[in-house]
Amino acid sequence: MKKNILICLIFGAILSRGQNVNGTAINKASGEPLPFVQVINTANNQSTFSDYSGSFSIDAVWGTDSLLFMANGYGQKTILATENVIMKLSLLPIGLNSVVISTNREQELREETPVAISSVNTETIEANKPTSIDQVLNQTPGVNMVDLGNEQHTMSIRRPIDYGASYLYLEDGIPIRTSGVFNHNALLEINMANVSRIEIVRGPASSMYGSEAIGGAVNFISKKPTLKPTAGVSVQGNNLGYKRTDFYTSSTLKKKRGFRIAGYYANQTDGLLAHSDFNKLALSANMQYNLSKKSELIWSNSFIDYYSEMGGSLDSTKFYEKSYGSNQTFTHRAVNAFRSKVAYNHYWNKNSKTNVTGFFRNNSIAQNPSYRVKDDYKPWSGTGDPNLAHGEENENAFQSAGLIVQHKQQFKRYNSSLVAGASADYSPNTYDANYISILKNDDGIYESFNSSDSLLADYQANIFNTAIYGQFKSEPIKNLKVLLGVRYDNFRYLFDNNLGSNSFTAVEDGQNIFSRVIPKIGATYQIKKHTGAYVNYSQGYVPPQVTTLYVGNDIPSLKPVYYDSYEVGGWSTLFGERARFEWSIYRMEGVNEIISVLKDDGSTQQENAGKTLHQGIEYSLKDKLAKDLFIRVSGTYAIHQFTDYTIEGTDYAGKVMPQSPNWIMNSQLTYKPSALKGFRSSIEWQHIDRYYMEKENAKIYNGYDILNLRLGYEYKAFEVWTNVMNLTDELYATVARATNWGQRYSLGRPRNVNIGLAYKFQKK
Repeated sequence: MKKNILICLIFGAILSRGQNVNGTAINKASGEPLPFVQVINTANNQSTFSDYSGSFSIDAVWGTDSLLFMANGYGQKTILATENVIMKLSLLPIGLNSVVISTNREQELREETPVAISSVNTETIEANKPTSIDQVLNQTPGVNMVDLGNEQHTMSIRRPIDYGASYLYLEDGIPIRTSGVFNHNALLEINMANVSRIEIVRGPASSMYGSEAIGGAVNFISKKPTLKPTAGVSVQGNNLGYKRTDFYTSSTLKKKRGFRIAGYYANQTDGLLAHSDFNKLALSANMQYNLSKKSELIWSNSFIDYYSEMGGSLDSTKFYEKSYGSNQTFTHRAVNAFRSKVAYNHYWNKNSKTNVTGFFRNNSIAQNPSYRVKDDYKPWSGTGDPNLAHGEENENAFQSAGLIVQHKQQFKRYNSSLVAGASADYSPNTYDANYISILKNDDGIYESFNSSDSLLADYQANIFNTAIYGQFKSEPIKNLKVLLGVRYDNFRYLFDNNLGSNSFTAVEDGQNIFSRVIPKIGATYQIKKHTGAYVNYSQGYVPPQVTTLYVGNDIPSLKPVYYDSYEVGGWSTLFGERARFEWSIYRMEGVNEIISVLKDDGSTQQENAGKTLHQGIEYSLKDKLAKDLFIRVSGTYAIHQFTDYTIEGTDYAGKVMPQSPNWIMNSQLTYKPSALKGFRSSIEWQHIDRYYMEKENAKIYNGYDILNLRLGYEYKAFEVWTNVMNLTDELYATVARATNWGQRYSLGRPRNVNIGLAYKFQKK
C-alpha cells in the first residue's frame, strides 16, 4: 500500500512538472509586446525567449515555480508561475544594455554599435508632453532642432543651422520623403501621436541608409498594437492660441490580428505673431497579422493635412522692440502627404531573418513662401521701386513606389552576423513656380499680389534610386567587435523641361547620373561590464537636390557632396551603476558642400563650397541622484569652418561658418516623489551659444538661455499636466541672420503655459 502511494506521489510530481505556462511580455509604459525577452524557470534553470509578438511558453509548476524575466534595457522581474502570465517590464532609467535598431534596421545592443546614437523612449515622450518634436529631440547630445513656428523647423546635427539636404528622416527605417526632394520641414509629415520612440544617429549613416544621411539620421519608430484593448483621448492648449486633441485605440484579437489607430488635430488662431495661424490633421492606421510563429505581416498608413500662414522673420527693430506684427498678409504653406507600406518579416530561426518592405508615397507642398519675397528697391544702391516686390507661387509634388529587401544571418564562428539588402525607389517629381508681383504700401506691408503668365519653372524629373548594401560584424577576440559596411548608391534624374531655353529655368531635357560606393568601418571594445569604447570611420554622400540642380539654371552644374567622418567615443557607468556617461569626439571633412550664396540683387544661388571642416565633442550624463531625483546633462562643443572657399574674389578660408554656435547644452532635473505616486516634475535648461550671423564673421548673435518647467500627475485612468515653456520670458531668436537687406530674427516663443488633460482606458 505504501509503495503504491509513493508511486502515485512521484507520478503526480512528474505530471505537475509538465504544466505549461503561456504568457506575453509587454512594455509597461506603452502596452506594446516585447520580443526577445528571456524567461527563466528558477526552479530548474530552463529558459525560453518571447517571440516577435511578445509571446512565450515554458514548463513550470503553477503556484510553486518562480519565473525570472530579463530583457536588454529593461529591469528584471520575478513572479510566481500561473497558467497565463502578462509580464509588464519597465525601461531602466539610465539605459543600461539598451537596444537600438537604427544602425542596420535590426535590433542590436547599443554597446555593440560603433556610432554615436541616442534614443528618446516612450517614457520620455509621455513625461515631456511635447507640442513639437524639437522639445524632446533637443534633449539629446549634439542635436539642435530649430523651431520655426507651427511645427516648421530646420536642423543642426554636427553642422551649422542651415536648410540643406544634410539629414535623413525615416519612419520605421523607411525615408519619409524620396531622396533628391529634401525639405527642411519634412518632420511636419510625422504623426507625433503614433511615435513610440526616436533614434538619432549623429554623423554620416549613408553606408546603411543612403544619401542625405551626412549630418545624421533620425528614425521615428511607430507604436505597435497593444495586447489588450486600449484607448485614450487628450486635450491641451496654451495662452498663445494653440489647441490640440489627440486620440488612439488599439488591441490584438486572438493573438493574431493587431491594430492601432491614432491621430491628432492641432490648430492655432490669433497667436502672438500676426499672420501665424495654422492647422494640422495627422492620422495613422497600423495593422499587424501574425501569420505563424515565424512570420508576420505589417501594414502601416499615415496621412498628414497641414496648412500654415507664413509671417516670416522679424527685422532687428521689431525683434528688440517686441513688435510682433507681420508685414506679410498672404504668404502660406500647404502640405498634403500620404504614406503606406507593407512589411513581411520571416524568422527562419533564432539566427536568421528576412524582411521585405514595399512602400508608396504621395506628397505635395504648395506655397506662396515669405522667404521668396524680395523688395525691388535696393537700399545699398538706391535703385528700384519702393512699392514693388517680387515673389512666387510654387508646388513641389512627387509620388513614390519602392521596395527594400533585407536579410540578416548570424554565425557561431567569431560571433558574427551579416546584414545584406537591396532597395529600389521610383519617384516622378513635378515642380512648377509662377512669378508674382507684389504691392508694398508706404507702411512696409506686402498687402496684395498679382499673378502673371511668367513661369519660373515647369518640369518633371523622374528619379530612379537603386542601391545594394551589406554590413558584416564579428568578434575576432573576446569583447572586441569589428564592423565593416559598404553601400553602392545610384541616382538617375530624367529631366523634362516644359519651358524654353530663354526661360528662368532653361535646362534642356536630358538625364543626370550620380553614383557612389560608400564605405564604413568601426569597432567596439568592452573594457568591463557597462564600460567600453568605439572607433568609427564613415562617409556621407548626397547628390544635388532636384530643385537646386535645375531651377533657375541653364546648365545643371552642381556637384555631389561628400563627407569623411572620423570618430572615437565611449560609455561607462559610475557610482555603482547609478549613473551613465557617454562621449564622442568627431572630425568631419566636407567636400563640395552646397551652400546658399546671397547675390548683390538680393537673390540667392546654390553653389558648391570647396571644403569645410566640422569637429567637436559630444557628451551625455544620466545620474539617479537619489531615490526620487534624476538628472540628465547633454551637450556638444563644436567648431564649423570653411577651409577652402572663395566666392567673387573673396577668400573665406579659416572663417567660421555662420549660424554655428560653439556650445549647445540641455540639462534636466526630474523629481518623482515616492510619497505621491503618479506625480512628476522637472526643470529644463537649454543653452545656445553666441554665433556669427554671416560668413564675413562681422555680426554676432549672442545666443540664449531658456528654462522650461513641467508638472504632471496621473491618477488611475486620468492624467493632467502643465508645461511652462520659457519660464523667465526670455527674448530670443531660434535663428538670426544678416544679409544685405539687414538682420532677420526667427522669434522664439515667449513664456507660454500649456495645460492638458487625458483619459486612458486599458482592459485588465
